[in-house]
Amino acid sequence: MHGIRFAFGTLTVLPVRVTRWDRTAARAGLLCAPLAGLVVGVSAAALGAVLLLAGAGPLLAAVASTAVPAVLTRGLHLDGLADVADGLGSGKPAEDALRVMKQSDIGPFGVVTLLFVLLAQVAVLDRLYAAGWAHGAVAAVVGALAARAALTLACRTGVPAARPDGLGAAVAGVVPLPAALAAAVLVIAACAGAGAAFGRYGAWQHGLAVVVALLAAHFLLRHCVRRFGGVTGDVFGCLAETAATAALVVLAFS
Repeated sequence: MHGIRFAFGTLTVLPVRVTRWDRTAARAGLLCAPLAGLVVGVSAAALGAVLLLAGAGPLLAAVASTAVPAVLTRGLHLDGLADVADGLGSGKPAEDALRVMKQSDIGPFGVVTLLFVLLAQVAVLDRLYAAGWAHGAVAAVVGALAARAALTLACRTGVPAARPDGLGAAVAGVVPLPAALAAAVLVIAACAGAGAAFGRYGAWQHGLAVVVALLAAHFLLRHCVRRFGGVTGDVFGCLAETAATAALVVLAFS
């Protein structure tokens, strides 16, 4: 229960009080991160499906399904995406880049990255909702699950923190690699099972979407560790949005 509280208390705005803030609770919490992703994804899918079935059209349903995760995470993942884009785009040494990422404003790299990522997510969901409410709803859930599975893998043993304080320092390296891989396999299998509702090709495509998402997050993580010397809370947010977008892009090819 401490892990579930940690996952929902740190990864969502749901009124869950974190009762323990130590590395043991963080380990359990990051392993439960896909569970928080499931709740976020189902919420996004439910609103999108309701709007579509009510006659609002696939575009509005897609916008709603994209907005729900932002609301349920206080926009922290999108903020992390923008901050990391500014840090990477600055071309400055690690210490200076981290200082850029901590600033409250958003620079041009962050604005452009946010724009294209959100446009990509809405475009894919619009296409899938146009094919039927189930296609869009399942895609929203798969994207949210892939995002949180990427966080679990990013907190595996051996990944350092870029700063001695903050969320990155609290969760960096807390999840043993075998446990992180097991969680990832479970998410892949669950998404493939959901995709099986659309036939054998659907099962392969939805499972592949998570694999591609986790690979994209992995390579971005490696680049951030080289560039910043480790991970930060902003890096985690960036990884989540990258994984979600990559999963949705794969699902667009149907």
